[in-house]
Amino acid sequence: MRCLLFICALLGAAQSFALDRYSVEGYQLPNGLQVILKPGYERDHVAIRLVVGVGMDDFTCADQQLPHLLEHLLFSGIDDTGEGGLEARMQALGGEWNAYTSNADTTFVIEAPAKNQRKILDLLLSLLTRTQLTEQRISEAKQVVEREDGGHYSHLQRWLDRQDLGHSASNQLAVELGLKCAERAEVQNLTGKELEAVRNTWYAPNNMTLIMVGDLDRLLPAYLERTYGALDPVEPSEHLPLPGIEGKAQSERTLVRSVVGDTATLHWLLPEPVIEDQNDETWDLLRDYLEWSLYSELRLKNGLSYGPWAEREVFGGVSFLSLNADLARDDVAQARQVMGELKDRLLKDGLDPETFARLKNAAVARQAWGVQGNSALADYYWSALGDYDDGRFADPSKRLQAVTLEHANHAVRAVFAEPGYVRIEKPLFSYNGLSVALAAVFGVLVLLIVGWQLWRHGKR
Repeated sequence: MRCLLFICALLGAAQSFALDRYSVEGYQLPNGLQVILKPGYERDHVAIRLVVGVGMDDFTCADQQLPHLLEHLLFSGIDDTGEGGLEARMQALGGEWNAYTSNADTTFVIEAPAKNQRKILDLLLSLLTRTQLTEQRISEAKQVVEREDGGHYSHLQRWLDRQDLGHSASNQLAVELGLKCAERAEVQNLTGKELEAVRNTWYAPNNMTLIMVGDLDRLLPAYLERTYGALDPVEPSEHLPLPGIEGKAQSERTLVRSVVGDTATLHWLLPEPVIEDQNDETWDLLRDYLEWSLYSELRLKNGLSYGPWAEREVFGGVSFLSLNADLARDDVAQARQVMGELKDRLLKDGLDPETFARLKNAAVARQAWGVQGNSALADYYWSALGDYDDGRFADPSKRLQAVTLEHANHAVRAVFAEPGYVRIEKPLFSYNGLSVALAAVFGVLVLLIVGWQLWRHGKR
């Protein structure tokens, strides 16, 4: 009986340990490489994420594609077999990989069989250190990056971007406010010397985090110290300061999207003010509350929008909270009125306590099932690196629990204190408008032809 009780207690302790996804084995190698290891739920599989602390925001507008281009070049091959030979090696090991360059970082994403995890880490290390940046490879990588960005950046596309016709509503506003580059960064002017400088300056162990989740090799720490620990650190580089609001934007604009159609999209974008003692969870809960309010008011009560939504976006150093609705072209004015009434009601009465409590409980509940499996857990650690400290990630459910109705009401009053920016996306003509215009043009042509015939008949 005692033995059975001991086994039950041991199984319970193991289960509670496994469920604590916020606790990890984290440490730094002597060269500065940050390592985060977590035994996962799925056997025979390891999810690997190597996060390099360099992204597009670390470069000026003209050079923003440098880290993206280097990311592609690092997959161009480590020997004469080139890109195909490199991919064949990964396939032979049973793994798959990719990489992503964002504004903040460049991350190599690998799914691997547990039995080959060290061989795959060897291949990743070779990719980082042995890839030769030849002119031919650079030229080929430039073509790939151009295709990913929509093809060659033509004079017409550049002109459309300058006229704000090539941007989404939020991007267009960010350009107006000086938070985002107005034109797409090109790659053709980037040189091998600049790319080598990026690799030598930023691809260093003291600017990297290695995340591994899954069925980890028990000799993995010793392996990492012997291999990745041999990389040489560099003097840390300073990141460029994130831009703040420098330009002035029109309070309301209509953006032309396509030529003809009867639909429109309404965006009301509000800069989030910096409030002392308020965290992201407060704004996330407010976003959830506003999305429910839009759904209730615009769809359920008024039938104006099938899928209204609220969204948070970050441009430079500024966060925006936006209220959005897909609408019929003729319903934009009514939808704006409904949104205005919602704002007035929130400023007067605040958030409904019962609705806020329900949405808060739902957000807390999502934390329990929102991250499942080795890959999702590795991605979570990647996204939450800013909340990592000494072997533990911050528990967002606890921060959600700490958000009170008073906090949310303070945030909603602050965000609605300024009018924000309205952007309406719609086609140039409605179908009826285009029909009337074509009929008018046809009528004018008929009158001209009849007049010309009468004029000719009169001259005879």
